[in-house]
Amino acid sequence: MKSLLKKIIRLALLPFVTIDYWRFYRQHDGRFRLRLQDVYPQIKDKTITTGFDRHYVYFTAWAARQVAELRPKEHVDISSSLYFAGIVSAFTPVRFYDYRPAELSLSDLKSAHADLTQLPFANDSIVSLSSMHVVEHIGLGRYGDPLDAHGDQKAARELTRVLSPGGRLLFVVPVGAESVIEWNAHRIYSYEAVLALFPALKLKEFTLIPERSGPPIKDAPPERLHKERYACGCFVFEKS
Repeated sequence: MKSLLKKIIRLALLPFVTIDYWRFYRQHDGRFRLRLQDVYPQIKDKTITTGFDRHYVYFTAWAARQVAELRPKEHVDISSSLYFAGIVSAFTPVRFYDYRPAELSLSDLKSAHADLTQLPFANDSIVSLSSMHVVEHIGLGRYGDPLDAHGDQKAARELTRVLSPGGRLLFVVPVGAESVIEWNAHRIYSYEAVLALFPALKLKEFTLIPERSGPPIKDAPPERLHKERYACGCFVFEKS
């Protein structure tokens, strides 16, 4: 009873939702149960355009296209978006690893635990590898990992170690005009700071996803980052 009263009060405080409810109530034909105790008002979705997370929509789409172009026999992903791993597994077998393993169950997708600072793979063993929007968190303790000011550097060394000669690494982090830690959420890297993480690898592509508007910019000039605070940098590295 208290729950129903709370919902009625909430509706009363949202006049346009209440009006829409009664207008719809008069239209509905009884195919579905429609009761006040089942109301679940949504008030933020009547927008002119559909909003989206620019980083996660664009970088996953960018990375999926990279894997589709390379067509490896298998792709290994370390802690990136679950949406990316799930979609890519539709056309390429994927091994997905996370510090907090995900209980995913899909064909051609295997999920297991791994610590990015101590990867359980042999040297030079992975042809197609990705770790995207991950390394900026390593060592900050946000996800239960140990505090380590050099955690991102250790992770980068591990990614370099396991990548095979001729193999490609898809690497994504927040980028901006300068290197900053927004404790304990993430690091933001300058363009130069990202390259410094991978001295033994060759940069093949840099695509910039601007923070506020516009599509991804392939082969963006590094100076373009001077206008950004929290943009998204998509890097393709190759081991010679």
